[in-house]
Amino acid sequence: MLENDITFRKLEIFLAFMDKRNISRTAEQLDLSTVSVHRALHTLEEGIRCPLFVHQGRNLTPLPAAETLAEYAREVSDLMRRGVEETRKTGGVGQGRLKLGTLYSLTLDTIPQLIMGLKLRRPLLELELLMGSNQDLLLKLDQQQLDAILISVSDAQIDPTRYEVLPLFKDDIYLASPATSPAVSGPADLRDFRNEKFVSLSEGFATYHGFKEAFQVAGFEPQIVTHVNDIFSMINLVQAGVGHCLLPGRMTRIYQHTVRLMTLAAAYQMRQTIALVFARNRERDPDMLALVAEGRMYALSHRNNPAPLADTLCLIPH
Repeated sequence: MLENDITFRKLEIFLAFMDKRNISRTAEQLDLSTVSVHRALHTLEEGIRCPLFVHQGRNLTPLPAAETLAEYAREVSDLMRRGVEETRKTGGVGQGRLKLGTLYSLTLDTIPQLIMGLKLRRPLLELELLMGSNQDLLLKLDQQQLDAILISVSDAQIDPTRYEVLPLFKDDIYLASPATSPAVSGPADLRDFRNEKFVSLSEGFATYHGFKEAFQVAGFEPQIVTHVNDIFSMINLVQAGVGHCLLPGRMTRIYQHTVRLMTLAAAYQMRQTIALVFARNRERDPDMLALVAEGRMYALSHRNNPAPLADTLCLIPH
């Protein structure tokens, strides 16, 4: 059995010393102190349980046993390096390809900006985009079918020991009604819509949980005509006059002229935190580092340039 004192790092230092034959030059090459190099060589010798060096004045001279160890250490190091490369290739890490999961609603603005910035950083990077619900994307990330996801983390249970979470922006929820519906003065009180019909996203979507909570506060079960599996279908049904829905603010810029959008009364107001989530063991992957860097730039731009009130509150067409 190999001793705990025999590590790949010590073998790396040992091989560098065997090439340089000088502790100071070895330390300089590896950006270490001479004390660290000497300690690594000494503990390696103890782990091998065989003399490897002899002191000649102030110099450390390798013995024939050290030459033998160096021969095998180079083979082991090369083999392990190839093994790590093949392992990463099998796991899809560092191969110039990222599988990114996202909510449908983020494809209007967030995803295009992230992709354009990411392609500038890594032009050869291939991106595979998958859209789904919060619940579905978290499951696929957990099963390693996706490398990173963009979701609402407000109600999500995310294990901080396994995943990194990078918040991008916060988003308010609005009431969306058919454009032909009567105008409401002031914030919308959901209790005034007790007899109205609603369209909702299916369970597992971020806005669905907010929808349920809002009507619990209102004190009644809404009349849900249908559940849909993407936010664009939901808006199309609202535009067609099928019913009302709750809509995140990130969608209002596109649909403010085709549906009636109203701020919710204070009792029902809610906010989602949209974030990038990825496995902690991928944080040093160059492709992931580029995505995280772009995510931070996006978050910074949102903090410095929040949407003006006119774009989020005055959305009721006349």
